[in-house]
Parts: sequence; structure tokens; C-alpha cells
Amino acid sequence: MASTLPSLDPVTLTVLQSGLQQVCNEMDLAFVRSAFSPVIAEALDRSDGIYHRDTGELIAQGDLGLPVFVGTMQYSTQAVIERARDLSPGDVYIVNDPYLGGTHLMDVKFVKPFFYRDRLWCWLANTGHWPDTGGMVPGGFSANATEVEQEGLRLPPVKLFKRGVLDEEILSIILSNIRLADQRIGDIQAQAAALAVGEKRLTDLLDRYGADTVDAAIVELKARAARQMRAKIATIPDGVYHGEAWVDSDGVDPDPLRIAMAVTKSGETLSFDMTGSSPPCRGPMNSVIATTRSSIYLAVKHIFPEVPINAGTFEPLHIVDPEGTFLYAKYPRPVSGCAAEVSQRIAEAVFDALVTALPDRLFAAPAGTSGNFALGGFDPERGRPYVMYVISGGGYGGSPSGDGISNGCSTIGISKTTPIEVMEQRYPVLFDRFELHEGSGGAGEHRGGFGVTYGVTLRRGTARASMVMDHGRFGPQGALGGGNGGTNRVHVTLNGQGYVPPHLSKDQDIAMAAGDTVTVSTPGGGGYGDALRRDPALVARDIARGYYTVDEAKARFAVIVTADGTVDTTATAHARAERSSVGRTRDHA
Repeated sequence: MASTLPSLDPVTLTVLQSGLQQVCNEMDLAFVRSAFSPVIAEALDRSDGIYHRDTGELIAQGDLGLPVFVGTMQYSTQAVIERARDLSPGDVYIVNDPYLGGTHLMDVKFVKPFFYRDRLWCWLANTGHWPDTGGMVPGGFSANATEVEQEGLRLPPVKLFKRGVLDEEILSIILSNIRLADQRIGDIQAQAAALAVGEKRLTDLLDRYGADTVDAAIVELKARAARQMRAKIATIPDGVYHGEAWVDSDGVDPDPLRIAMAVTKSGETLSFDMTGSSPPCRGPMNSVIATTRSSIYLAVKHIFPEVPINAGTFEPLHIVDPEGTFLYAKYPRPVSGCAAEVSQRIAEAVFDALVTALPDRLFAAPAGTSGNFALGGFDPERGRPYVMYVISGGGYGGSPSGDGISNGCSTIGISKTTPIEVMEQRYPVLFDRFELHEGSGGAGEHRGGFGVTYGVTLRRGTARASMVMDHGRFGPQGALGGGNGGTNRVHVTLNGQGYVPPHLSKDQDIAMAAGDTVTVSTPGGGGYGDALRRDPALVARDIARGYYTVDEAKARFAVIVTADGTVDTTATAHARAERSSVGRTRDHA
């Protein structure tokens, strides 16, 4: 096929690459600006892309889309292609089945066949995080679910729009099984409108340059992305690299779940084997295979951000399906934590494996949790139900170039915390604190960034709180001798009495009344390099800014602090040399 396509000069190829990207970016913006739910409109939990007409492979994704959807959306598009019948312009499929290329049930995909001059030319697709799809708890993040039906409504690929007309019967089935049904139509129309914008912009692009020329560009861009990724992989020394990461628990059983990562570098390819990981779990921390694969893709993209994203990017990456582990969930295993939490542990395991091979490119583990917190109830003042969903940031890991940033978005996305002013306006809550999680940055030559601490109080009525978070037992890992970041902490005050979830950062159905409070402290990033090599002046600055207490600084960085609170550089050098000498003696013994 490639030989019959027109040849392209570099300028035209670059223009078309940017043009395809811009189509996706405009879909993203249309979706965000017209969505009803703050989780989409403010937190940006969504993505849009263009996919191959025959294979469903990724052609382009918007700059504003979540990285974890890079892989999963092409798999869900492939599931639609396999089941699609009698396609017509204006058709739109809806699907959220995790086992058909999905994530969790709240990530709802719309997939639309795009016709150009009466020929199926590609597929347009997007994902939006709906604030509720039914299930045991408001918001869908059931920490105790033991089967997927308890997590919400599961939709196979069905035509929600037929020739541009919304199917009222299918819509009624959906709305009859979710909370806040009257509010979902706004998100549905916004999601469909974003695809319509993409349809118009892509038509303009094809009209201007011709379908054959754009086809040729897509083939060439895929080949170039594959070559670029192979060139980057070639810089890694050949060998087998091992890493690991841990999930606190599955929310049902107390035991931690291990991700065992073996990365084999050979020539210009990377192979990933996770078959030594923990078996399937009873709780919702299982990961479907599409999410597991996508987590590998986004981890490698974090390492080599220069490589553009399309299906060619993934060609040199070979993944051994981790059958028989919690990373290959099959029906009816619950999966609400897979995209937001387990995916980040998978990425951390990749980073842990390759940091010794690429010390100048890699970094310590970031906070690694999306901090999923949902509060659902009835507002007596406004006379209506609500579901509030909160995503929170955390610290990034230290790196060769410096300290990690604080309150950064999760590894898997660009989602941000909805402005607290918006949440206080829409829901009967008060955020009485929002500040850095002091002391949470892991010690290192370059310390980790800090998480955040927020407290939210219910002002009126009653509500139910649920959360699926992680890193409550194990802090984000340090790298090359750096210390681990601080852990996630959840504390609930009910009628004046304190309560800590038995699974630390996972719980559900916590009954709250007016005046009750939930306080969350998110993890800090891991430290990079030996903490004894950190510049004492930087430690003094961190103390002065309140990032660490004097005692924390002494313990983690071996600094000597004078009575007036300043760091004694000379005494610190002596103390560090003595500690290093003791360490070497113990190692020798």
C-alpha cells in the first residue's frame, strides 16, 4: 500500500502531523468547554483521538488528553470495529466495558466512524470520566467490590446515536441505572459534540491536502515514530533489568500486591515481563490488559518524551501478557482501581527497573495516586442529589536535574484538582484547609516534591464518602540511594470522633453528617541520589520555608543546626563524613 501513496516533502509532512494533532486538540477543547461535570470541565479527565479505519491503531491524540488513554482507546476502538455493523454517517457507539479495551466503568468511550466522500476513512473517539455510572457507591470507586457488577453499569459497544439521532431507548436504559441521570445528558451531548467538531476539522484538512496525501502522511509518521523509538531504545545497554512496585492492598484483603517487572533490552527492542506478579485479587485493584499495556506505553513515553505518539511508537515494545496475575483481569473481577492506581504502580516498576541503566534520564517515583475521593448525598437547601469527585495532586520524584515539583498531576494524566471554589459553589461542602503536605518529600541529593493536605467538611444534609487511593502503606520509591516519599494519609472525623480506614487509603460508604470532615494528605515524591550529598544551603532553605522540621532535616540529611536555626556547613560536612565512614565500615564487615 505504501508504494502507491504519494511521496511527501518534510514541510508538508510536518504540517500534516500538526494538522492531525490540531484536530484532536480542538475536540479536547470542545469537550471541556461544553461538558457539564466538573471532573471533565475543570479536572480535564478526558481524551480525544483519531484511529485507523481498519486496525483501530492510534493515528493522533490531543495534547490535552490523558496519557493512560493512549493505549486503551485504540483497544476499545478495535472492539467497536469487531462488532460494528451497517455503519452510516452520524453513528456513534458508546462503550465502557473494561474487558473490551477499557479502564474502569466511569471512563465512557464514544467511537464514531468518520466518512469522507462516502468512504469510511477513520474512526474518531473520545473518553470522558462520568462522575457516576451506578454501582454500590456514589462515584463508582467502590473499595470493597468483589465483582464488576457492583461497580456500575457495564456497556458493550452499542449505537447511542444512529445517523445523528440519539436513541432514546438506549439512553433511557443508561439513565435508569446511574445516579444524577438528569445531569448526564449535558456530558453526553458534549462528548458527541466534540466528535462532530473533529469531523468538521478533519474534513477541512482532507479537502485541503487530499485523502491520498494525508494517508501517505499517516503511514510515514507511524514509520518515523517507530524508528525514533528504536533509536532511543538503542541507547540503553543490552541486558535484563528488574524492578518492582507494591499496591497497599486490594481494599478487601489486607495483603499487599506485588508488581514484578523484568525488562529485557535487546538491540532496538524492549520486552516487559510481569508474570511473576501477585495473582488476581478479590478487591477492585485488578487491571484489565488494555490498561496494563497502556501503562507500559506511558512509562516509556515518560522516559523518551521526544518521540511523537502514534501506533508506531509502540512497535518496538513487546509485552508478555501477565496471565494468572492481577494485571490481566478477566470477567467478573472488579477493576475500579486499575486506571487511576494500578497503572501508576506499573509505570513505577518500569522506572525502578531502568533507572540504573538510564540514570541521566530517569527519576525517583512520583506520588503515584490520583487520590480518588467521592462524596455523594442530597443537598436539602437545593433539593437535589449530588456526587462530588475529587482528584488530588502529589509530589514528583527528584531527578538528575533537580528537586521534584510539588502538587503535580498523576503519572497517568494531566488531570488537575477541580478548583475548590467551584466545588464549594456546586456542593454543600467547605474546604477548610488546602496546603503542602510538609515533610512528605523523600530525602536525596535532589529531594522529592511535596504532596498536599486538604480537609473537606460537609456543611448540611447527609452523605456517603468513598475513596480508592494508594501509597498509604509504602511511600513512593527513592532512586539511586534516595529516600522514599511520604505516604498517603486519610483521617475522618465523625461526630467528633477520629477514624482511619483499615485499608489506610481505601474505604467506602462512610456515613457523614453535617460537620463531619475528611482530611487527606497525598504522598510526596521519592528522593534521587544520596541525601548526604545534598547542598546544606538547600536544606537550610527547606527548613526556612517550613518544608521540613529541624528534626526531620537532621534525621534525613545529617545536617547540624545551630541554636538560631541555621545550618552549620562545616559541622555538617564533618557529621556526614563520619556517617559515611561508619556506613563503609559496616558494608565491609
